[in-house]
Amino acid sequence: MKRRAYLGCEYWGKPVPGFGDPHARVLIMGLAPGAHGSNRTGRPFTGDASGKFMYPVLYETGFANQATATDRNDGLTLRNLYITAAVRCAPPDNKPLPEELAECSHFLDRELAGLKDVKVVVALGKIGFEAYLNFLKRRGLVVSKKGYVFKHGASYQMPDGNVLLASYHPSNQNTQTGKLTRKMFVEIFQEAARIADREV
Repeated sequence: MKRRAYLGCEYWGKPVPGFGDPHARVLIMGLAPGAHGSNRTGRPFTGDASGKFMYPVLYETGFANQATATDRNDGLTLRNLYITAAVRCAPPDNKPLPEELAECSHFLDRELAGLKDVKVVVALGKIGFEAYLNFLKRRGLVVSKKGYVFKHGASYQMPDGNVLLASYHPSNQNTQTGKLTRKMFVEIFQEAARIADREV
């Protein structure tokens, strides 16, 4: 069902592919396309409140060439950053079912395997955090998720050599209530940039 504001828009309405620099050292692991955001525009975090909060921060921290993301042809490019999600299609009520996560995991595995330069994974929300841990489990690198607790700002050195950084999701619910502030989000990406620039 289209929102009144987008009645004249043609919705993408297909699985939303990842987006960004294929040689990125930083990966954002999101949740799923927003029903009236990337499900409409065809690009992650584009055209919705989460993107309006996130892209100015990515611009400020040097990962994006501009602070806005309105559609696939708006000129936005990412530097040293790639964005993907645990689920490719907009789930009902923004909560993917375990079956949807399992179904999309094959695409996620192939996508992550192709991102050879990633050193930092920024998980936006608990579902993104769990999705990366499950990826490592499928690869046999993590046996149990018990030692990895999701909380904003948590940082874990992972068995694949990457650092997993946890952040609250930049959803309207989190940003409007102050659970996630701009300062908190900027600090996450400053930390991601610092780790990504470290010499191995």
